[in-house]
Amino acid sequence: MLSRVAEQLYWIFRYVERAENLARFLEVSQSMALDTPMNADDVWLPLIDVCADRSRFEELHPGGGANEVGEYLLREAENPNAIRNCLAIARENARQIREVIPNEFFEDLNALYLDLEDGEPFWQLPEQEQLQQIRSRCQQLYGIADSTMRRDLSWQFANLGRLIERADKTARILDVKYFLLLPSLEDVGGALDELQWIALLRCASAYQVFRQHTQQPISPSGVAAFLLLDPAFPRSVRYCLNGMAEALNGIDQRPLTEGADELARTMGLLQAHWNYSRVEEVVNRGLHEVIDTLQQQLNQLHHLIEERYFISSHGPMEAI
Repeated sequence: MLSRVAEQLYWIFRYVERAENLARFLEVSQSMALDTPMNADDVWLPLIDVCADRSRFEELHPGGGANEVGEYLLREAENPNAIRNCLAIARENARQIREVIPNEFFEDLNALYLDLEDGEPFWQLPEQEQLQQIRSRCQQLYGIADSTMRRDLSWQFANLGRLIERADKTARILDVKYFLLLPSLEDVGGALDELQWIALLRCASAYQVFRQHTQQPISPSGVAAFLLLDPAFPRSVRYCLNGMAEALNGIDQRPLTEGADELARTMGLLQAHWNYSRVEEVVNRGLHEVIDTLQQQLNQLHHLIEERYFISSHGPMEAI
């Protein structure tokens, strides 16, 4: 497979995943703003921190509140990670390799891109409905890919991009709750604290399955264990890392343990660490510090993948 094609597949699915995650985060924050007495900044500004984008947002919208956050993450032209820009980049990459991806995938992605252009009826819908449409149509794209792409190199690079983005966003949204939204001591265990943990689970589309799986009251350590260490939940960090290792094995056609290259070593160490970690150890070490290290490792992994398989690191694909 050409390195250019592999890189474009990786970024198409990474950007679709990013757009779907942001739409879900915005949906949940809107509901949370109606259900809690929290200051508006406490509900909305953490979404900017999830994107590691606070400085750019404050430069464009000094003193901005809920409306500005929503606009910034949904369709701000100056924000490369806005939902509309993510889908535009994904569509442009898909357009260049139409012969590689399923026709149905490109047609649906192109239709979503066109619906988000200025002046389209889409923008007359209530914002909650806009976000629901974006989320469901991104999930439809996943379904098309899962059911029509042959499990060859194209699929492996596409899945690799999707999983590395998903692991990063799951870790970031958990870090926001633990570190940036840490309540005062008198709020711990109270109604507001529980609402925030429920909102966090909903951000990861995990609330229903968490309750079914654990059948225990919601607790910080229980939520952290589920989102970081559950081996069977598709959005947990552990599940994503195992899927990434499987994709890299499929690309190399040999076990990652063979050979001493840096990519194999980094992936193997990261996978082993999260497969055998316990939530008590994670919390005792400091969850913010553990997640910060994880994000650095995911960035390192991305750069090693880039060096190993892709021709260049320029162009519209790069906005991590």
